[in-house]
Amino acid sequence: MTTFESNIKKAAYSAETMFNFLADFDHFGEVIPKDKINNWQSFGDSCRFSIDPVGEVGLRIVEKETPKVIKFTAEGKTPFNFFLWIQLKELQADETAVKLTIKAEMNPMIKMMASKPVKKFLEVLSEAIANHKY
Repeated sequence: MTTFESNIKKAAYSAETMFNFLADFDHFGEVIPKDKINNWQSFGDSCRFSIDPVGEVGLRIVEKETPKVIKFTAEGKTPFNFFLWIQLKELQADETAVKLTIKAEMNPMIKMMASKPVKKFLEVLSEAIANHKY
């Protein structure tokens, strides 16, 4: 299992406000960087999109721990199986630390091709989540 982690970002909102927004893919689509993602489709607790050079990816929410963690897993036909965690830690009333983690099962060839785009995706997404207006 390969682990990718974003840098910790800070957002000017409570963890509960962010959690309630991010725990629904109908809202989550607003923080997805449109220049990195194509064909976004949301179904509440699941979504599908395309990301180059990885291909089509599906996500489904598998666990929520209010207001700390949202866990996602790969769904449908994906190039590799993975899990994504959004971790929120409230530092004070209107300040929350945000960290994203992906754990993926990748063969060596896919790991070589996908590592850089996955790391970049995590940084761009964590930055978008931290800077979004909730």
